[in-house]
Amino acid sequence: MKLGMVITQTDPETVFNALRLALYSLEQGDTVRIFLSGRGVELDRIQDAKFDAPALARKVAQAGGVFLACGTCLKLRDSAGSEICPLSTLKDHYELVRDSDKLVTV
Repeated sequence: MKLGMVITQTDPETVFNALRLALYSLEQGDTVRIFLSGRGVELDRIQDAKFDAPALARKVAQAGGVFLACGTCLKLRDSAGSEICPLSTLKDHYELVRDSDKLVTV
């Protein structure tokens, strides 16, 4: 299965649970692409001792998950992106939605 995820928020528990699903899907042999939009581009700055979303995001990336981050959203935050939040485009977002078998938004 090709799982697409769109993360638009920074609530630690919600993002953490979405990333748990992403990691589990990868472990099942699925492909996972995650597009970060709006506040979601701040994923690498979430700080929560109980729900360490940035650490889990790194595990997802190491397992083969692909992260994309809205370039406009990053620029609005004066950010050039990061390893987990790489600068991407609306075209990337469109292709993720178009090509996914299942799409999850949080």
